[in-house]
Amino acid sequence: MSTRFADRVASARRRDFVGRAAELAGFGDLLAGDGGALVWVSGPGGVGKTSLLHQFADLAERSGRRVVWLDGQVPDGDRLVVLADEAIETELLAALPGDAVVAVASRAGPPLQYRTDPGWSSVLHPMPLLNLDPVESALLLSRRGVPATAHADAMAFTHGHPLALALIADVRAQRRQPAAPAGGPEVVATLLAALLDAVPSAAHRLALDAVSQVAVTTEPLLAELLELPDAHQLFEWLRGLSVMSASAHGLVLHDLAREVLARDLRWRHPELHATIHQRAGASYRRRFAGAAPDEQRRILLDFAFLHRGNPVIGAFLQQCPGGDLRVVTAGPHRWPALREMVRRHEGTASAALFDHWCRHQPEAVHAVVDADDSAVGMVVLLTLYAAAPEDPAATAAWKRAAPAAGEAVSLLRFWLDAEAYQQPSPTQALISLHAVRHYLITPGLGYSLIYHADPELYAQMCEYVGFTRVDGADFTVGGRRYAGFGHDWRRMPRLAWLSVLATRETSGKPVEVEAATASGPLDRAAFTAAVRSALREWGRADRLATSPLLSGRFLARSSGGRTAEALRELVEEAAATLADSPRDRSAYRALHHTYLRPAGTQQAAADLLRLPMSTYRRHLAAGVDRLTEILWQWESTTEP
Repeated sequence: MSTRFADRVASARRRDFVGRAAELAGFGDLLAGDGGALVWVSGPGGVGKTSLLHQFADLAERSGRRVVWLDGQVPDGDRLVVLADEAIETELLAALPGDAVVAVASRAGPPLQYRTDPGWSSVLHPMPLLNLDPVESALLLSRRGVPATAHADAMAFTHGHPLALALIADVRAQRRQPAAPAGGPEVVATLLAALLDAVPSAAHRLALDAVSQVAVTTEPLLAELLELPDAHQLFEWLRGLSVMSASAHGLVLHDLAREVLARDLRWRHPELHATIHQRAGASYRRRFAGAAPDEQRRILLDFAFLHRGNPVIGAFLQQCPGGDLRVVTAGPHRWPALREMVRRHEGTASAALFDHWCRHQPEAVHAVVDADDSAVGMVVLLTLYAAAPEDPAATAAWKRAAPAAGEAVSLLRFWLDAEAYQQPSPTQALISLHAVRHYLITPGLGYSLIYHADPELYAQMCEYVGFTRVDGADFTVGGRRYAGFGHDWRRMPRLAWLSVLATRETSGKPVEVEAATASGPLDRAAFTAAVRSALREWGRADRLATSPLLSGRFLARSSGGRTAEALRELVEEAAATLADSPRDRSAYRALHHTYLRPAGTQQAAADLLRLPMSTYRRHLAAGVDRLTEILWQWESTTEP
């Protein structure tokens, strides 16, 4: 007998289905029981509710149960499994057989009546669906034919939303273009239709546009963004949307809905996009001055969120800290653990200077702690009113700032994530916000200095936020040189500084970055900096697409043109030559597990390689240097 078309479709569904292991196990337990149950599967459009119901049907049939898709009629029979891809009226639900296992798919969660009534709540099993995790997302993309090199870009845009991942795979297949952008117009337009419920009017769509630009929306903020005297009705409408959730501080759009709406607005109406950002920034600046310390931190988080899409600092803000992390004053009981962080990353000489500041300015010593109150990072943010010759950093800062009598100099002396050191991380983002709050509230502040162990990593971001490289402010401790970036508040006061940041965020070219816009050939120094930058942005095709390396002559070695995909292929080809050399194999492994197939953090990479951090960093530095040498050789020997 030939296979039915429906059987082929069902087989394909089973083959391509990914994730939802906990939900399937829970439904299997209900099938094994004797009583009835009401499973309420909820979530925004495209999250996979109906797909999960099909998997429930397959489970039920394999367990010997009869499956009925509800069509408005009450079915008869024992031990039924009844499936409905929309909410069921209570009267119809009540008429179903008492031993039936019923699964309903709905954008909204179960009605209040079912959650509060003792009878209904006794059979109710709420099952809210979240997006797929990174492993599941990668598996789905692989099964749809998307190469591994494109996974990071797709997951960054979709946040693991199943429909969005499937659409990206479909668009790539239709176009037959491996480098098709994850957030292209076809994907965005389809997701807008799938994610949004009916939008009653232009005013309601404008409200959606507004909330897509900010982290958290309150009713007063919505009124300011829309310039309305009263936004109550619009706020209540937003509250009822399936793509919206309520937090302790206001309404929050689901990640993918925000991404889709924000991209659509910026493409469709860039002037409105800029206007909303300007209104939001003005609201945050006005509220900051009179806010309590905890509220000031939240306002700064919201202000930083406005800059998340910026090509210069977006990578540093893509993991903005959540509520589990906080900065606390570090009492003496925390000092040993913080000292060990400094010693491990910067050496014993720096650790001794940490001890000095614990004795002389203990109020400047702070820990970043997690939900368990364990220290995951630390920061020493000094306020100097006199020179401090014991510390070369303070000496250099005081000399460069040349403060007038009564002026303060702030110095970000130690700042690090326990594992990632000064690499971008949620801990580092929170430290940055802590520093900004310090700049804004410290009386008489004339000058601020930040010291970086890796100035290349932070150079563009520092330039964006108005902290420029300072001649004569570098210092050396323990044989290691630290580079100084400073801001003169006497030349640009604090509120003016915030206004400049808001303007830069919505301007087309917020900061002129010579390396990124140079049209001529790169010299060796610029080429080296571009290679290091490309490695840091390895997982983001949109950022690699703006790399200065794409203007290099060595791209002629690839048949893929001047694309991010071609650049990746050539870098991996160059790295593979290290793997083939016994002399360079250790360097290659450090490079591979840090950038090409990252372990997550440098500490995780060192653990994976079973190396002490000092040995790992030596191998990594050698790997980056050797990779750069090979690429530069290709650049130098390729005909223009």
